Amino acid sequence: MVDKLSPEQRRKCMQANKSNDTKPELIVRKYLFSQGIHYRLHCSNLPGKPDIVLKKYSTVIFINGCFWHGHEACPYYRLPKTNTLFWKNKIETNRERDERVRQQLISLGWGVMVIWECQLKPSVREATLKEVVYNLSVAYLKKCGVRTTGEIYAPKEDDIAIAAEGYAPYGKEHNE
Repeated sequence: MVDKLSPEQRRKCMQANKSNDTKPELIVRKYLFSQGIHYRLHCSNLPGKPDIVLKKYSTVIFINGCFWHGHEACPYYRLPKTNTLFWKNKIETNRERDERVRQQLISLGWGVMVIWECQLKPSVREATLKEVVYNLSVAYLKKCGVRTTGEIYAPKEDDIAIAAEGYAPYGKEHNE
């Protein structure tokens, strides 16, 4: 398939893609701020310059675009029909870098959250943002030495309601 844009038009189009202060990033930052959660942005002294750094929680957040980071099984990720080999290599390189950076941060003692662009669409945004805050509270409890596994924690009525809303049970990862 032939590109419908001239090389100059394509270059301008690609240059318009931002890496910082994207709409999904601003949504997360605004929500965290509204919850009274303090954060830093793009700390260059950490591997991968995470989008959001929450030192109090020993957690970093990456907000990934579904296309640029190759979000599998996502309707917003599909390889372009032109220059397919280039894009396949580029996205695979991004995925490899993301995994390498994640491992480096974990080895430094940081928790790593990844929020995908599709998780911030209006229909699922509120649930995603609540889950982020919930996971931050669990991370803070772990950092303070409080054990949060299901074996020693008797859930309260509110906790059951939270679990019913799609949150992972204590001590288990959320893979949905």
